[in-house]
Amino acid sequence: MTILANKIKFRTMGSQANPVGGLVCALVCAITTLCAPSALHAQGFSAVISPPRFEVAVQPGKTVRQVIEITHVANRAGKYRVYTNDWSLGPDGNAVFSEELAPNSCRPWVALERRDLSLDANAKIRFRFEISPPADAVSAECRFAIMIEGLEQVIKTEGALSFPVSGRIGVIVYAIVGDARPKLEISHAGTGLSEGVVVPQLQVRNTGNAHGRLGGFVTGMDAQGRQIDFVPEALPILPGQSRVIALIPNVPGNDAVKLTYPLTVKGNLEWGDQKTGIDLRFEAPVAKTAPTPTSTPPASKAGPPLVPLVPGTTAK
Repeated sequence: MTILANKIKFRTMGSQANPVGGLVCALVCAITTLCAPSALHAQGFSAVISPPRFEVAVQPGKTVRQVIEITHVANRAGKYRVYTNDWSLGPDGNAVFSEELAPNSCRPWVALERRDLSLDANAKIRFRFEISPPADAVSAECRFAIMIEGLEQVIKTEGALSFPVSGRIGVIVYAIVGDARPKLEISHAGTGLSEGVVVPQLQVRNTGNAHGRLGGFVTGMDAQGRQIDFVPEALPILPGQSRVIALIPNVPGNDAVKLTYPLTVKGNLEWGDQKTGIDLRFEAPVAKTAPTPTSTPPASKAGPPLVPLVPGTTAK
C-alpha cells in the first residue's frame, strides 16, 4: 500500500496537547482485513481506538488540536502506521476511503504527531493531531480520516502453514470551518425493511454546507392502538446528498417490535439547533405476489417507493 506522505504536511508538535473542545458524535467507520482463518483472529490487529470519530469547530487561520487514545491490546509488542485518507459515502451508505487527494481536500491542513508507532504489550498512548485551516478558508465542512494500520505480521500454525495478518481502523473527522451548517429537508416518506422489520422511512435532503443527522423522538400509534416511540437512525447526511433514514421503534426491553399498519407518526425531529415537525400516516406495505415464469421478479423493497411529501400527503 502506497502512502502519499509527500502530499501531506507532517510535523512534530510541541508539548501543548490540550484537546480543543468539540462535539464528539455519530459516524463510526472501522475496517479490519484478516487474511487468516478465523481461529487466528486473536493474533491479528490488536488496537482499540477512542474516540472513533470527531466533530470539531475550526476557524480560518487558527489551529485546533485533538487527541486519539490508542491501546495495543496484545501480549506482545506491535507496530502501526498512521496516515490520512479522504473518504466519501458509497451507494450502500458505507465509507469509501481513498489515499489520492480528492478535489478540495483539506488533508494538507492536517499535521500528525508521527507516522510510525511501536507499542509494547498492553501499552496505551495519546496520539495528537492538528487541523490548521488557512486564513482564506471559506465556510464549509472539511472531512478526512486518520488511518491506523497494523503492520503485517506472519502468523505460524502448528503445521508448515503461515498467514499474513493485517488490519486498519479509520477514525472519521468532521472539521466544521467557520459558520458552516446543515440544512435538512424531509422530501419523501414510505416504508422499508430495517433488520427484517418493516418500519417507516423518511428521505432526507441536505442543502446546507455541513453534514447533519436527525435526532429526537416522535410518537406513533399503530392499527392496534399501541403507542410507540420512534427514533431516527443516527446516520450522517452529507452536504448536497439525500439519504433514506428509518424511524426505529424504541420500546425498552423489546428489540423485535412488529408494527401493525396503518401507522400514524407525530412529533419533532431535530438536528443541531433546528427542528421540523412531522404528522404522517404510513399505510400497510403492498403485498407481493409470486412471479409467473414470464414476469419480472418483484423489487426487494418491503413496500412501494417513497413518495414526495406535500401538504396533506399520506405516507405509504
